[in-house]
Amino acid sequence: MKDKDDFSEYFAARAQRFRRLAYALTGDWPAADELAHAMFVRLHGRWRKVRPATADEHARELLLDVYLSKRQQTKPPDEAAPGMDRVLAGLAPRQRAMVVFHFLDDVPIPEVAALLGVAERTAETQIASAAAALRAAIQPSED
Repeated sequence: MKDKDDFSEYFAARAQRFRRLAYALTGDWPAADELAHAMFVRLHGRWRKVRPATADEHARELLLDVYLSKRQQTKPPDEAAPGMDRVLAGLAPRQRAMVVFHFLDDVPIPEVAALLGVAERTAETQIASAAAALRAAIQPSED
């Protein structure tokens, strides 16, 4: 019963956080709910093997795995959407995941690289490129 209680506590404390991360990955609330739900179902199945200190790490790995395996792409960029939403929607899924985990979940670049199975320099370059595009999208144009 302890494992069930521990998982219930973890879920209650982290559900909204991972739902927001899922939304940042998908750009769509129904898809985000489905993604977060699938991640928590998988995490529950492995809960007995998860140490409390690494639960968030496992959850991020599962969220990424579900996101990439289902190829839950964001909706095509909407020309009427605010600049940042358009830029995020235009990123490749893996690059979007790098940006989401680094900026929204405060995951350091070396951990983002390990999570996505890429070289640290690759993650650093892709995050910097996306950050520059996001900055350009939110800065007023100089006309």
